[in-house]
Amino acid sequence: MPFDPDDLPRKKKLTEIVLGQDLYAMSEPDLNERIAEMEAEIARCREAIKARRATKDAAASFFKS
Repeated sequence: MPFDPDDLPRKKKLTEIVLGQDLYAMSEPDLNERIAEMEAEIARCREAIKARRATKDAAASFFKS
């Protein structure tokens, strides 16, 4: 009796990227999605760094005077 892959239970996706996670069982689309999520997180971190530097520079400028 053939089965329909859509009838199989869906795998739960991790809501958190785990560094060092075994990538062997991940498909190419899953890996591409993982890369996109990691790139988005890197961009978010870079923006946070810029904001902190701007705050630090503004404070340094204010207290120099």
